[in-house]
Amino acid sequence: MAAPAHHPETAAERLIARSITATWLLWLIGGLYIAGPVIGWVLTGMVLLALYIGRKNIAAIPATIWLWHAGMAAMLVILWVGHANFSLGTGQTIKSSIGWAKGWALIALFPMAGAVLDVRLCVIARAVCRLGMWTLVMLPLFLAAPFVGLPEMLYVSPLKAVGGPGPEYFATILYTIEPGVGTPRWQFFAPWSPAAGMVAVVYVFLAAQERDLFWKVIGIVGFLAVAVLSQSRLALVAMVALVPIVWAVARVNRAPVWFLAAPALLLVGLFASDLMTFADQMMSDFSSARADSSRVRAALGRIAMDRWEKEAFWFGHGIVENGPHLVEYMPIGSHHSWYGLLFVKGLMGALALAVPLSVTVAVLLWRARLGALHRTALAMVLILVLYSFGENLEILAYLYWPALIVIGRALAFRDSSPDDDPAIAEDTADDVPDALNAPPGETARASSL
Repeated sequence: MAAPAHHPETAAERLIARSITATWLLWLIGGLYIAGPVIGWVLTGMVLLALYIGRKNIAAIPATIWLWHAGMAAMLVILWVGHANFSLGTGQTIKSSIGWAKGWALIALFPMAGAVLDVRLCVIARAVCRLGMWTLVMLPLFLAAPFVGLPEMLYVSPLKAVGGPGPEYFATILYTIEPGVGTPRWQFFAPWSPAAGMVAVVYVFLAAQERDLFWKVIGIVGFLAVAVLSQSRLALVAMVALVPIVWAVARVNRAPVWFLAAPALLLVGLFASDLMTFADQMMSDFSSARADSSRVRAALGRIAMDRWEKEAFWFGHGIVENGPHLVEYMPIGSHHSWYGLLFVKGLMGALALAVPLSVTVAVLLWRARLGALHRTALAMVLILVLYSFGENLEILAYLYWPALIVIGRALAFRDSSPDDDPAIAEDTADDVPDALNAPPGETARASSL
């Protein structure tokens, strides 16, 4: 009897599926921050082994993947230059290099794994839905905790001894109390609430690719609950904005979309002034919804930009520094990938991310019409773009890494024909139900990008 389509059939699929499903267990022991980099480097070992023994062809790896590797490798070199410029010492340089291996490096390693290894979208989607089920099981505990007297933080795992950005990455936190408001807010298995919102958006889009209606509903509902209870404004904006964008881009070559777009564009032109006013009001409401947070974020950005321009234009300051009392001593450039990059790694660091990210967006915008895999990957990279203005992408890579695998897989294939490679049948063909039981293939036809 054939195995179900979602059943992991390769070592990489088993590692990925079991790691996603075990998220809550890893959270309980404070091991999520450790698990993400370990998974990334283990998958890299699998990639190197597959290339060494000839199961995969290095020439078939798309140029966009190599561009990501070049950009993230440049981050390490830029880091060394910044440390040398400010004489930060060998010990600090080694520590920062280890931090690079647990952050920026993962943003290149996971797409490479997705491009080279046989990992199907349906396997990732089912694992996410199973995690959504366990999230719904855990939800009553989180909701009841602030009202029955349970402490906000249960404990900090001793695993924090391995080192990390802060204790919150190893803490088991049930809820937090919003300053100035006094209401509870939840962050679930993320280090803070907006990060939980980001992961929730990623997982909602991945769960939507599940073929079984029961599991799809479980996954979507579970992570919609996370998005809402995290009270992340950006998460709600992302979900509302990205669905129509991805839908429209994926169907840009279909006549009905143009027939719908024509009157819509006409109305936009006619009511442009009113729409601008409405947009300004929405932005004002967005900021005032959490005014203190918006004020701190804006101040962190201004400090980062001012010190970047005056002190370290090309290669940055090398390390993160805490800001003054005005920003509650938060790290300068935090809550914003671009401000953070400019402050820590200068203009060269910002370009090292901007170039591969822009090329990836362009490639996936073009390929979104090809099938479910490419549409999902487009949603993933647009989430990264959107959240680059609200989070530091490298510090959360250990949480959203499944998105990077999907992006890498989509970059590796130029078309959606299920007859070309049985491994991508269920990923890319919406109307071929028999392909759901196809096993992963041994080879992949990669594009020049």
